Amino acid sequence: MWIKRDAEDLIRGLGNQFPVVFVTGARQVGKTSILTHLFPDFAYVTLDDPAMAEEAVNAPQDFLNSLKLPSIIDEAQYAPELFRHIKLIVDKAKLRGQFFLTGSQSFPLMQNLSESLSGRSAIVNLQPLSAHELSNAGLLTSIGDYISAGGFPALYADNGIDRKYWYPSYISTYLERDVRNIMHVGSLRDFNRFLRAAAVRTAQTLSFADLSRDVGVSPNTIKVWISVLEASHIIYLLEPYHRSLGKRLVKSPKLFFLDTGLAAHLMGLYSWHEITNSHMSGALWETYAFNQIQRRLLSQGINNPPIYYWRTKGGREVDFIVEKGGRFINIEAKMTGSPTSDTAKGFSHFKDYYGADAVLKEFIICRVSKDYAIGKGVKAITGVDIEL
Repeated sequence: MWIKRDAEDLIRGLGNQFPVVFVTGARQVGKTSILTHLFPDFAYVTLDDPAMAEEAVNAPQDFLNSLKLPSIIDEAQYAPELFRHIKLIVDKAKLRGQFFLTGSQSFPLMQNLSESLSGRSAIVNLQPLSAHELSNAGLLTSIGDYISAGGFPALYADNGIDRKYWYPSYISTYLERDVRNIMHVGSLRDFNRFLRAAAVRTAQTLSFADLSRDVGVSPNTIKVWISVLEASHIIYLLEPYHRSLGKRLVKSPKLFFLDTGLAAHLMGLYSWHEITNSHMSGALWETYAFNQIQRRLLSQGINNPPIYYWRTKGGREVDFIVEKGGRFINIEAKMTGSPTSDTAKGFSHFKDYYGADAVLKEFIICRVSKDYAIGKGVKAITGVDIEL
């Protein structure tokens, strides 16, 4: 069964505008599947194949000459030398939609991509399945189940897969392949402990010192490992928003896992029942809200979504603000099923700072059965069909 992705029209459209389209994202989010589904007649090659990767690295021009265009090149991070040679081909042919690339590690890839294919390549950031995509496919049983299961497509493609076993395999593969490809990790046991310590900090302000103390490695090592998780699309660091009043605002980023199922598994929580009975329920709900906001904006082709959190040193805050044309969409994430106008007091505080005219919309993502208005200009929503 194919689950329609919100990014499908975006990828098609970019292929009609650019000679190269690069789809990035974490392992197993469906990068290969979406391209082979959209372009079943295109030539396909994966650099996961060691022989193919070796040829692409050692004889990149010969490798590209052997391809029938248009072509899909999977796991392009294994041969970054290809980008310079792809540039020569697309500059000569001057045709659109010639190369569709995928890759899982953003930092090295983005550097090579920007250096070699600037102005010639479009980038699509693909995330795990959103609640919106699963709802459209008739596969969203409940938001609670979705939060505990996560959005990796493999968990929905095969009813026989038990996520209790799938996630350990995913984590092990990630540790053994991607981490060691990006950098040398002296102790995988330390890194695994770091992963779990990071998971319980999802939706919290990041403190390298606290993580360092709990994991038992240096703060510099923690900083490097955080960058590895960012590069592999496992976490996102949400920056605080500030204008000229920034001196009064907290400046540390908040850490968010990009999949609630992965975070919950690392916490040892395997069902929505276990989550609601834990002290992590609010953090996982906020993580769910962030994931849905980000995925909706990414599916619109906004690669660096202008999402922030707002918090003053006095403790006044709004969980998420989305900047749009110099104005803001303010969003709170609350576990309540009965929100009131007092549920999001941060909205009023934000308007005290920036003025009521600065705000376009206000949402509370909460446990309601359907979206409805509460108070003037505030809407309680499930987060499945958020309007951004």
